[in-house]
Amino acid sequence: MNVRHVAIIMDGNGRWAELRGLPRIEGHRRGVKKVRSIIDASIELRLEALTLYAFSMENWHRPRPEVEALMSLLDFYLKNEMKKLAADNIRFRAIGDIDRLPAGIKKQLAGFESITEKNTGLLLTGALSYGGREEILAAVKRIVKAGLKPDEIDEKTFESHLYTAGLPNPDLIIRTSGEKRLSNFLLWQSAYSELYFTETLWPDFGRDEFISAITEYQKRERRFGALPEVLNS
Repeated sequence: MNVRHVAIIMDGNGRWAELRGLPRIEGHRRGVKKVRSIIDASIELRLEALTLYAFSMENWHRPRPEVEALMSLLDFYLKNEMKKLAADNIRFRAIGDIDRLPAGIKKQLAGFESITEKNTGLLLTGALSYGGREEILAAVKRIVKAGLKPDEIDEKTFESHLYTAGLPNPDLIIRTSGEKRLSNFLLWQSAYSELYFTETLWPDFGRDEFISAITEYQKRERRFGALPEVLNS
């Protein structure tokens, strides 16, 4: 069975900049540029889904100027990449507390989802204003609001109320920058995911290491998962 879904915690932008005596926002700019190469590699490997942890709930607690700069970067990325990604047959969805994002970005995200909804290629998911615990609580509230009885609730029902409803659980979760934790990312969905941690900071994480991570995943003892055919050739 092929690798279907890879999720990435893109960490280390600020440290990358600090190590070079640059403003933290420059690290975020470099990190944004790195996204395209990973998307291209995902298409090459014929992955079904790629999920990127772009902005966590905890990120709202960062200094206001940094948050504003991150929102500006997100706005710039959506304006400049939306049509290119749509032309590559990519489907896009955003998950998280989207209502907390600036109105202009919410509008762009909705437009991006709309123009790509009929595409049939890679499903690219942006986790924005996202927190795993918050997602679980939101799912519980939806279930309560729907009036479901306890004996009507099983794992399948619960998953249908998550932000990721319809998305396969990640086979592999990659985290850059040397930290070895999930940091509130896909807590329900990661129950059986394989984890790959690397010291590489996100702006330095490229296609070759991405493929190496997937190759290492395939060498682990699991009952499911196989090398994408492009790697077997």
